[in-house]
Amino acid sequence: MYDVIIIGGGPAGLTAGIYASRARLKTLLIDNYGVDGQAVITNLIENYPGFPEGINGAGLVLKLKTQAEKFGLEVVCSEVISIKLVDHHIEIKTEDKVYNTLSLIVASGAKPKLLGIYGEVEFKGNGVSYCATCDAAFFKNKVVAVIGGGDTAVEEALFLTKFASTVFIVHRRDSLRATKIIQERALANKKIKFLWNSKVIKIEGTKKVEGILIENVRTLERENVTCDGVFIFVGYNPNTNLLKDIVKLDESGYIITDEEMKTSIDSVFASGDCRKKSLKQIVTACSDGAIAAISAEKYLESLKDR
Repeated sequence: MYDVIIIGGGPAGLTAGIYASRARLKTLLIDNYGVDGQAVITNLIENYPGFPEGINGAGLVLKLKTQAEKFGLEVVCSEVISIKLVDHHIEIKTEDKVYNTLSLIVASGAKPKLLGIYGEVEFKGNGVSYCATCDAAFFKNKVVAVIGGGDTAVEEALFLTKFASTVFIVHRRDSLRATKIIQERALANKKIKFLWNSKVIKIEGTKKVEGILIENVRTLERENVTCDGVFIFVGYNPNTNLLKDIVKLDESGYIITDEEMKTSIDSVFASGDCRKKSLKQIVTACSDGAIAAISAEKYLESLKDR
């Protein structure tokens, strides 16, 4: 029987692991490291405190993991299949084993949203990608399109300019939503061209991406844009399917918590991008993880008085 099981090995989960292990709680972290989290696939993180030159996402996660394991965190690489409330504990079933715990911290993150258009599924891996860090090198001296206008989309577009000859940013509005400093870099980059007030109707090609069909949201005029790759960054969906019948979720599937990371179930806590929050950043994910671990510790202490 574990005191705490953490689901998710990103910054939120690993920070929770550091705090829980330092509190001498018997702690297990379960994560499928075969599926890259958002932090891991980020090429450069330059707004995380303590790294003035920035740090590679995978490098930061590795440092957090090493630190957590130093305090005794046990880490298992596996896929969680089910979560069940059983009497006074929680049963976590993975692909090959069943674990029991007195408390649970969910730090399962989120996955990219799909556009839901033709060509997205058909050309995935053949020109359609959700990770510039993973796939940018395949598009050296080629033309690519980035869909989206937030921080992730623009940061990834900037990264793609290191490889591609031209990067189109397709955005539904007439201005970007990204942070001002990131906008300034993109607007000043000669390799980036903007397709404003536009949405992608279809990704075209035969065996691989050959272009996109876009529609102006104001005039409804359509245009074919030739490109070799499409990178999609239009938001995320939380990885909370296993929790939908256990804790309260909002209309988008995010876990509802209070400021102490408590969910609608006393023994279950949530942290990071899987919970409903206003700012989804690595620094806030780490904060969530620390708070969740402390709240779990207090919960376990309360069990002694029952």
